[in-house]
Amino acid sequence: MKEFGKDMLSTLAFVGLFFLLGDIYIATGVAIALGIGQIIYLKARKRPVDLMQWMSLFLVITFGSATLYLHDPRFVMVKPSIIHFAIAAVMFRRGWIGRYLPPIAAANLSARVIDGWGYAWAVLMLGLGIANIVIALTMSPQVWGYFIAFGSMGAKLVLFAAQYLPMRMTVVRNIRARGNLASV
Repeated sequence: MKEFGKDMLSTLAFVGLFFLLGDIYIATGVAIALGIGQIIYLKARKRPVDLMQWMSLFLVITFGSATLYLHDPRFVMVKPSIIHFAIAAVMFRRGWIGRYLPPIAAANLSARVIDGWGYAWAVLMLGLGIANIVIALTMSPQVWGYFIAFGSMGAKLVLFAAQYLPMRMTVVRNIRARGNLASV
């Protein structure tokens, strides 16, 4: 969960600020600054920057700058779809989800299970991207804001819970089957 939070930091800041302030331009500016700051921080600490973080920075700078320049709310509202589609493309890479798993889970789950959940996340991102386009182009900015804040984030939380429970049960079952109950 910690890695996910790091990867989504600028997006979460954008959604939170937009929801609290109702100002899409302040939220965009802060998200750009946060994305750049995050990469600078990682580089200064000589920590690796994952592909997901580079892609996030590219998208935040590219679409954030366009948002600030064009002053077009519909463009801003469609932007999450482009981001969801780009994230889905990265998520269709085998094994991407492994870095988000605790070592005990990675050691006790098959590659097929891990990759399957990774693909489930990719499909969710595609679906959210399509839903966002429909909502952005047919509904008010207020409805769109609720979708982004609650619908999109809620769908991700539901998939996380749907993934966590069976993965945990499988890990516990596999550990017990080997007779190593102390690890559970």
